[in-house]
Amino acid sequence: MTRLKTRIVDLIEALGPLPVNEYMALCLFDPADGYYTTREPFGAAGDFITAPEISQMFGELVAVWMYQAWAASGRPLPATIAEIGPGRGTLMKDMLRTLSRLDPDLANGVIFAMIETSPRLTEVQQQTLGVTPFAVRWHETIETLPQQPLFIVGNELFDAVPVRQFVRAGAGWRERMVGLDDTNDLCFFAGAGSVDPALLPADATEATQGAIVEIAPARTALMAAIAERISQDGGAGLFLDYGHLQPGVGDTLQALRSHNHEDVLANPGEADLTTHVDFAALAATVRAHGLDAHLSTQGDFLLGMGILERAGRLGADADQAARDKIAEAVERLAGPQAMGDLFKVLAMLPRGVAAPLSATTPFATAD
Repeated sequence: MTRLKTRIVDLIEALGPLPVNEYMALCLFDPADGYYTTREPFGAAGDFITAPEISQMFGELVAVWMYQAWAASGRPLPATIAEIGPGRGTLMKDMLRTLSRLDPDLANGVIFAMIETSPRLTEVQQQTLGVTPFAVRWHETIETLPQQPLFIVGNELFDAVPVRQFVRAGAGWRERMVGLDDTNDLCFFAGAGSVDPALLPADATEATQGAIVEIAPARTALMAAIAERISQDGGAGLFLDYGHLQPGVGDTLQALRSHNHEDVLANPGEADLTTHVDFAALAATVRAHGLDAHLSTQGDFLLGMGILERAGRLGADADQAARDKIAEAVERLAGPQAMGDLFKVLAMLPRGVAAPLSATTPFATAD
C-alpha cells in the first residue's frame, strides 16, 4: 500500500467517502505524496511520453501557429508567450529556437512565461531550457502574468484537471464516491444524495442504469480565467489534449503507470490519473467570453501546419535510420490510428482575428 493510499484510507475512515474529484486532486497534487509533486513522469523512463518528447516537429509547428496568431493580432509588443503545464520544458525549448529564427525582434521583445505549480518540475524545466538569451519567467498562476497581450499554449493540460463523476441510480443521479469495502480497501460507490439533473449534460437523461457522466467545473474555471485574460488584453490560445469534440456519457477515468494502464484505486500517488477532455464544453466557455473557438483533431492541425513538409526537410540530408525515425514520429503525432484522431485541438482568438490554419509562413529553424 502506498503512503498516500494509507493516508486516504485513514481520511475516509475519519471523515467519510471522497468525491472522485477530491480523490484525483489528492493523487495528483498532494504536497507530500502527489504524483506531479514527487516525480518526473515524462519520457521513456517515466510513465508516459508527450508529443514534444516524440519529435521537435511538434514544438516547431506550435511555434509557427503562435507566430501567425501574433502577426494576425497586429504584432503587439510588449506581449507574453506562455506555456501552462510545461512538463519537462521541451515544448518551450523548441518554441524558443523556432521563434528566434522566425522573427528575432519578436523573440527579444516578448516575455516568455512558464506557468507551473510543481517546484520539482520547475527545476526540471530550468535544466531543460539551460542558459537562454530570452526573458523566461516562472509563475504559479496566470494571475501574476503582466497585463499585456497573452499568447498561451497548453499541451496535455486539461486531462489532469480533476472531474466530478455521477452515476445513474434508480430514477436519478448520484455523485460517484471513493470509499472503503468490507476489507478496508478503496472502492467506488454511488453517494447517498441525489443530484440536480441541471448539473448534467443534456444527453444524460437518456442514460441507462449504472451509466456514468463526467463534468469538470475546475476545467471550466481554468479556461474561463484564460479566456477572460485574452478577452481583456488580447492574444490567443492553443490547447491540445486527448478527448472528444462532442459531449457523451461514459467513464473515462484511467490510471497510467510505466506506460501501462492500471486500476485507478491501486496505487494513489504513483500513477497518473486522467480523464478525456470535453472540448465542446471548453469551446462553449471560450465563446461565452466573446472569443472565437476553433476545434480540430491534432492530425488535421499538424498536417495543416506543415508537418509533412517539415519532416521532408529534416530527412533530406539524413540517413535511412533517421528518416525512418522521422516518419514514425509523423505517424505517432498525426496518424489517425495514433494521436492524430485521439488528440484534439482548441484554438481561441478574439473575434475577427483570422485563425492560423496552415503554415503560410516559412520558418528556418535548426535541423
